[in-house]
Amino acid sequence: MRRSRRGGLSAMGVPFVRRALRAWCLGGVLPGLLALPALAAGPARVPLWPDVPPGSEGVVLEERTVERSDDPALPDRFVDGIARPFLRVYRPQRPDGRALLVVPGGGYQRVVVDKEGTALVPAFAEEAGLTLFVLYYRLPGEGHRGAADVPLADAQRAMRLVRHRAAEWGIDPASVGVMGFSAGGHVAASLATRHAEPVYAPVDEADAEDARPAYAVLVYPVIDMGTHTHPGSRERLLGPMPDPEQVARYSLHHRVGADTPPVFLLHAQDDDVVPVENTLLFEAALRRAGIEHETHLYARGGHGFGGRGAHGTLALWPRLAVAWFRAHAPLPGAATEE
Repeated sequence: MRRSRRGGLSAMGVPFVRRALRAWCLGGVLPGLLALPALAAGPARVPLWPDVPPGSEGVVLEERTVERSDDPALPDRFVDGIARPFLRVYRPQRPDGRALLVVPGGGYQRVVVDKEGTALVPAFAEEAGLTLFVLYYRLPGEGHRGAADVPLADAQRAMRLVRHRAAEWGIDPASVGVMGFSAGGHVAASLATRHAEPVYAPVDEADAEDARPAYAVLVYPVIDMGTHTHPGSRERLLGPMPDPEQVARYSLHHRVGADTPPVFLLHAQDDDVVPVENTLLFEAALRRAGIEHETHLYARGGHGFGGRGAHGTLALWPRLAVAWFRAHAPLPGAATEE
């Protein structure tokens, strides 16, 4: 397309642009964009804590976002140096009243925010109608006091804050679940099993809310800190030489109890980063405790597929998860839905 010396479109370019715009609009692209006002404006950033988070007093960090992808259409960012944890809120055009706290992984070294965060928006927010709250949590190896419980403190606080402000976001506070991936699966499973454990002192009225999720979805989660652990996650969480008591305390199959919510488990058997035994150990503990759960194991899929790297039947996992948690987080007056 030629431009005039004034920088505008030449006369020859105008008809072309008109035809292109008309085709663009009639083709449905513009209506599709107009259906995403919240996403077009960018997701809201909501601080978790009103001031310095408990355990981070005196900690000075520079928040850093690193892009690892060369393809602008497929971003692959991670964030570290998180001194002030926060939520990114993705609100669908047609919300159904449910909400999902999303905890990305990253080996407790970083928070992977696209494959296990933003890539979930099409299936879980725009199609299923859930309001997503992606958690940017503090990392245990960055100098925080009580480091092993700092991610759980952020997850508890996030669940309480979402429930406290549920009316503002138009969600049912009783229908808020958690979904975690890899090390974020360890955070989510910690929230599911240790939601009532005090890991920080209350800071405001939001902390009167219940931190127990309505359900938990754990995707290739880190569960075990012993034989089947992901070594990097364990070292960053517990240090290079944790004692047997620490290993047992943070191996979450030992923490399942009667107040653990229903759980959806998903893992590929060829995962060479977080062994499938993590899911199998947790599933066995749920079975012993009589906790309702559903387990999906796939022959192939590897690790870290998140919301966009799955293929074959594994690519259907978001639909399975949506159907499952709709059954386990029914909305008021919706007893007849699936």
